Amino acid sequence: MNLFDIARLEKQLVELEKQTMEESFWNDSKNSSKVLAQIKNIKSKTSEYKKLSEEITNLQELTELVELEPDEEIVKDILKNTSTLQKEIEKFEITTFLSGKYDGNNAIITIHPGAGGTESQDWAEMLYRMYTRWANKNNYELKELDYLEGEEAGLKSVTFEIVGENAYGYMKCEMGVHRLVRISPFDSGGRRHTSFASVEVLPEITDDMELDINPDDLRIDTYRASRSRGTTY
Repeated sequence: MNLFDIARLEKQLVELEKQTMEESFWNDSKNSSKVLAQIKNIKSKTSEYKKLSEEITNLQELTELVELEPDEEIVKDILKNTSTLQKEIEKFEITTFLSGKYDGNNAIITIHPGAGGTESQDWAEMLYRMYTRWANKNNYELKELDYLEGEEAGLKSVTFEIVGENAYGYMKCEMGVHRLVRISPFDSGGRRHTSFASVEVLPEITDDMELDINPDDLRIDTYRASRSRGTTY
């Protein structure tokens, strides 16, 4: 909790809110949208911080009270609430580290099975179900954008979007190739199979974002169109 600079964020919030009071603020829709999004994000973090701080204080006061007047039922409540609060604090601490440029954005994920036919396609489907359950558990919205079903089982490819604050920040670590080793249910001989599936994770780029492209990173190819001779009817 001490890693969270509440004073700095509150100062930043005051400065941003001052900008919204300027007459010219609404003339630039891109900038105003960006500022309002920052205000919303900061308010969410500071509000959560204050709520957790109050819960910690309440538990400390309750613990001191029980030390003076022992009560078994209250002790059980303290232990239960402490465990719940610890999980909430851990989750909050993770969000404080999601400060990358696109961490707060929605995430667009594509899953492709590797070589291995039905076994790999089934593994890709398992990953998709896992991400779906994670999104539902954490109150994110999942939008399926494209789905190509496998011939026997699983899927050949799927692209979906996870919508919600910090979706990309949480999901970007899933980028890469995922491996599964198991006794294949599709192998009549009961042999062990190793399956692969690639997961690509991209942030959703909104209209209010500015993309800086270095001209030195561009390669421009010029082609001359060939003229073919044909017959006119």
